[in-house]
Amino acid sequence: MARVPTDANAAEQPSAGPVGQWRWLWLSAALIGIDQWSKWLVSRLFALYETRTVLPVFNLTLAHNNGVAFSAFDHDGRWQRWAFSALAAVVGVVLIGWLRTLPRRANLVAAALACVLAGALGNMIDRLRFGYVVDFLQWHWQQHYFPSFNVADAAITVGAALLILESLLVSRRERGSPP
Repeated sequence: MARVPTDANAAEQPSAGPVGQWRWLWLSAALIGIDQWSKWLVSRLFALYETRTVLPVFNLTLAHNNGVAFSAFDHDGRWQRWAFSALAAVVGVVLIGWLRTLPRRANLVAAALACVLAGALGNMIDRLRFGYVVDFLQWHWQQHYFPSFNVADAAITVGAALLILESLLVSRRERGSPP
């Protein structure tokens, strides 16, 4: 039987049962699909470390990353594959649980969590399949190159930015300022 709200603050309480923000999992699934498809395509069309200039500041470059986002911790060692896969699995479970508890109006937080979830799982899939993550997006300015990344890394970054934005908006609302 469904729980009937009995007080004025019921709308702010997390949804009971399988309601929450499950509907945002479509975004995670779509981003994972785009991430995996783009990595497959680039891996088919490029040799390892092959570079094609798209814009004067942007290249497509196939690279294999043993580390985490933007090549952090990318060095020789086999521990990264399993440690980062386990971390991504734990993060995934936590984010799905968090989505479940969000009130229906918390759409910005839900979108942010869906992006981070997609990024974590997209890169975890690569680690489990290949032992590394496929990266191919590369920004640079003259001879200064930003580490190569992929759609999953971009999703994590966008999700983190959305969480920061939500935090700023909440802070502003709590001070009584208009959004």
